[in-house]
Amino acid sequence: MRNNFLVFGQPLIEIDEINEVIDSLKKAWLGTGPKVHKFEMDFAKYKDIRYSAAVYSCTAGLHLSCLALGIKSGDEVITSAMTFAATVNAIVNAGAVPVIADIDPITLNIDPVELEKKITSKTKAIIPVHFAGRLCEMDTIMDISKNNKLHVIEDCAHAIETEYNDKKSGTFGDLGVFSFYATKNLTTGEGGMIIGNDEEIISRIKKIALHGLSKDAWTRFSDSGYKHYFVENVGFKYNMMDLQAAIGIHQLKRIENNLVRRNKIWESYNNLLKDFPITLPTKTASNSKHARHLYTIRINKERCGISRDKFLEEMTKRKIGIGVHYLAIPEHPFYRKEYGLNPNDYPHATRYGRETVSLPISPKITDQDIDDVIQAITETLKSVK
Repeated sequence: MRNNFLVFGQPLIEIDEINEVIDSLKKAWLGTGPKVHKFEMDFAKYKDIRYSAAVYSCTAGLHLSCLALGIKSGDEVITSAMTFAATVNAIVNAGAVPVIADIDPITLNIDPVELEKKITSKTKAIIPVHFAGRLCEMDTIMDISKNNKLHVIEDCAHAIETEYNDKKSGTFGDLGVFSFYATKNLTTGEGGMIIGNDEEIISRIKKIALHGLSKDAWTRFSDSGYKHYFVENVGFKYNMMDLQAAIGIHQLKRIENNLVRRNKIWESYNNLLKDFPITLPTKTASNSKHARHLYTIRINKERCGISRDKFLEEMTKRKIGIGVHYLAIPEHPFYRKEYGLNPNDYPHATRYGRETVSLPISPKITDQDIDDVIQAITETLKSVK
């Protein structure tokens, strides 16, 4: 057994990020400033898109995107049954009604057939979630959106590097929203980014993200001289800080190199686990680029002899940090009570959510860590025989 606990999703922070944060501290510019603006420009360039808005979190980004696209009380927004609560909560906080569609059992992404069934006269938008780093069927989803005149906000929390036919995630719909949480492929601790090609929409997002002000702090207080601001909308406090961007600037520079390591870890897991009585992730299509954000296995009690939750308990005892991504949205009491959701109506997401386990994967994971994970799985499965 390991001497120390293997933390799930631990980020790889290197000296460049540390020095950049120190530089911000020395310059005493901690809030939204020049490094946020640089990070926005760098990210837009990476995504081959015109505009971007850095925000405090992906959750904030999804909320702002709904508001900027005019989604309001009484509107319906369709999203996946397999996602984190943030996706649904952003819809609710915009005043709209979340409508949940089941997933494809192979890709684990929203099923376009189920999505189309959910469209009503009240539907105003779709939020497809690129789960685990695999792109949704965006060609089909975009056709559905155009035929029904719906907005599309891509939830790219898991999918920074993801592509399909060389087209990058977040560039298919009206807006793409990304997460830089501590466990994400690119981290700023907390943080998010919204991208799009409509300057007016991104400008509106930036204003709403900072109290509805006409100018941010950097614009008001920089050495070019003080400038008055005006409140043009009712807004929120969702802006990113330079301290966050200082980390993100260098994380972004290494993201493709880090993906090489993620791919190696992914293949190691595939090779080492292929003979185990567990279900491994589905292969990626040849014309797609997977972000390798989550490596998810499925623990089916009939096949494995152990329940998923008992498996989690045994792996933790062996000092391996694992995750559950996620219980299906209809499993949660609030959504069941408030929106009448029933897990039985979403059989694919419900079954997956009750069997899934995410194994540690990050560029910080060593080959020895991988061996320790495999040993812990081996011991856990043997313990029930």
